[in-house]
Amino acid sequence: MLTNRLALKGLYFLAMGRAFRRYKDPRRKASGRHQDAFYKKAWREAAESLGGECVLLGDRFSQITVDGVTTRVVENYSEIDDPVTLAVMHDKALTHQILNGVGLTTPRHATFSLSRIGPAIEFLESSERHCVVKPAGGTGGGRGVTTGIRTRSHLARAAAAAACYADELLIEEQLEGDNYRLLYLDGELIDAFVRRPPGVVGDGRSSVARLVRQANDDRLRNGSDLSQVLIAVDLDMKRTLARQNFTLASVPPAGKHVILKTVINENCGADNSTATDVLCSSIVNDGKKAVKALRARFAGIDLITTDPTVPLAESGGAIIEVNGTPNLYYHYHKKDSVFPVAIPLLRRILIERQLAERE
Repeated sequence: MLTNRLALKGLYFLAMGRAFRRYKDPRRKASGRHQDAFYKKAWREAAESLGGECVLLGDRFSQITVDGVTTRVVENYSEIDDPVTLAVMHDKALTHQILNGVGLTTPRHATFSLSRIGPAIEFLESSERHCVVKPAGGTGGGRGVTTGIRTRSHLARAAAAAACYADELLIEEQLEGDNYRLLYLDGELIDAFVRRPPGVVGDGRSSVARLVRQANDDRLRNGSDLSQVLIAVDLDMKRTLARQNFTLASVPPAGKHVILKTVINENCGADNSTATDVLCSSIVNDGKKAVKALRARFAGIDLITTDPTVPLAESGGAIIEVNGTPNLYYHYHKKDSVFPVAIPLLRRILIERQLAERE
């Protein structure tokens, strides 16, 4: 049985080996350089728009000065929220608990670990839905997340993959609907978009694996103009393909759109479109309530719903995650608009620092 301790340990070491190979892949490192270049450009342009300057500190950190007031940033990290608030939001189970405590809906879930997998088995077998397994904290970008879990075998492999990133794990019921990101700054919704999953289109000759390689070649050639990351071949991809009766070796018919992953973090900017004007007031208010409960000043609320024009309770949707260091990339790269989020964020930080220095 794959859920016994010895088998789980074997699956864990296998997953660790795969994760290490992905980490050492030179193509991933090349993609990472594109991501670094995007963030440096975004912060530099934000500083210049406010009449300031941006100076690199080492390879990754930037120091921004406007009217004699200085702050430092790195990638999607800024000085807007304190470390304790960020730590709370990085703990997914605790975030669910806080949100539930103020009447907000999150997916039904349970915590477990590789050495204590019983609660996950009980949860899986009591659910009528597919489930999601993920690290309970400390990660972002969809790392270690697997969807479509329905059997003990699926659970064992998904748990081993998630355990590469955290000791404490989370199993949740998988919700139907589209994935939305709502971005809040000091309780105000400043941008929102709907996120479509990454996919490829068959040509009648190439296998899915080859189509993925071709898509990644395009991403490397085009850099952050196309996407900030490569598409990783992982367990979520295999589970998502299986639900469409495909494998990596399958050759899709010409023109057939194949969804590669249910976890949407590795999609392209063109897969996303602005949703600010389609969200009902109830959903927007749920997001406000969430960031207030978490005491977060700057956060991305991820939710799933089949209909953004009605309350989550009516559509069967829920808030699935809150990101305390939200990725800025997709606000700049959507198929229908650009929202330069670094500008209002930087302005807010610098104005408050200026006021504090005057006191």
